[in-house]
Amino acid sequence: MTASPDSSLASPGAPGTLPVIDPAAPHTDVKRRLAAAVEAARDEIVGLSHRIHAHPEPAFEEVKAATWVAEVLRGHGFKVEQPAGSLATAVRATLPGGRGGDGPRIAILAEYDALPGLGHGCGHNTMAASGVGAAIALASIADELPGEIVFFGTPAEERGSGKQIMINDGLFAGIDAALMFHPCDRSHVSSQPLASEDIEVVFHGLQAHASADPWKGRNALDAMVLLFSSIGLWRQQLRPDVRVHGIIQEGGTAANIIPERTRAWFMLRSPDQPYYDEMATRFRELVDAAALATGTTADVTFSGGAMTMRVNATLEARWVANAAAYGIVDQGPDPNSGSTDMANVSWVCPTIHPELAIAPEGTPGHSVLFREAAATPAADATTLLAAALVAQTAYELFADPELLAAAWRDFRGES
Repeated sequence: MTASPDSSLASPGAPGTLPVIDPAAPHTDVKRRLAAAVEAARDEIVGLSHRIHAHPEPAFEEVKAATWVAEVLRGHGFKVEQPAGSLATAVRATLPGGRGGDGPRIAILAEYDALPGLGHGCGHNTMAASGVGAAIALASIADELPGEIVFFGTPAEERGSGKQIMINDGLFAGIDAALMFHPCDRSHVSSQPLASEDIEVVFHGLQAHASADPWKGRNALDAMVLLFSSIGLWRQQLRPDVRVHGIIQEGGTAANIIPERTRAWFMLRSPDQPYYDEMATRFRELVDAAALATGTTADVTFSGGAMTMRVNATLEARWVANAAAYGIVDQGPDPNSGSTDMANVSWVCPTIHPELAIAPEGTPGHSVLFREAAATPAADATTLLAAALVAQTAYELFADPELLAAAWRDFRGES
């Protein structure tokens, strides 16, 4: 929503400082206090972001990040479960409101997994820190809240759909709304993530000497090359808004041995769930054809499904209003969509997944440039801003039952 992270808003005052402004109505006094609580915890929040950035851990291996997140939350009065559910690096932290009663359970989410070989090229360190910062801010006024503040540290967004596993574990049962910020090269609240799934393909052949008697072997690498070629030809008939991409992880052991095993990791993506299902069926057929042509066999394993996003206009409108108080203008949905398992949460309860710029527009995600941007003063300032905006928007849901009811009407398609 800010035009550029190089603006005065992105680096107000001292590096990594939240600007002092008049928040958007309603509840301006409480929102001001929430922002002040974020600023008071600035060193703790920014320090957490930089620690996670300096120690990247891939999906399901985020031991340090999960531990650091849990430690900070315990220090602010949260009851922490670590691990939470079946995932060793998942965290659930809860803090009841002082007003008790049957108030809402509002969830603040955070991610902290890194990309293999790249580190935090998606900026999840800022997401972990901003989520923790929002939780800290809400904890500072917990005595005034009904219901319960719930924090989820969610592993494995980049691979494996940790949030879906946590949903299956029942951790999201009874959650009334979920909020999480994501860093980007532009700022917008609405997103259109693609349905996506990870696919592991393993071809099994038969070893033989590649020079003396290659006719005795069955070449698993030939099968994999044929599959990649088939996918390349298939793309011409695919809609332009879908994606198929992959890498070979095992291609053989020596040039003079006919490979008996190859393994690859693919991803399918589509903005339309029924069309995605058609793509998945066709992908299986291409694998079978490659195996048939080379006399090999194949194992195909689908995992880590991410869904399309269920948009909640009520929550989006409140985010836009709260962000506008900081001079932030929504830039509209990002035309370059990836995928996220936060979309899976949007089919469980009202959800938003807004993005704020930490890098100049045009900076590619999942890149060294974006990784470097995620540990700059501009990223620190955006992390603090995101923490304040998440906390302020969450507070509105605690304070206004009708707003929450409207969000649920959106969720059910009744408004």
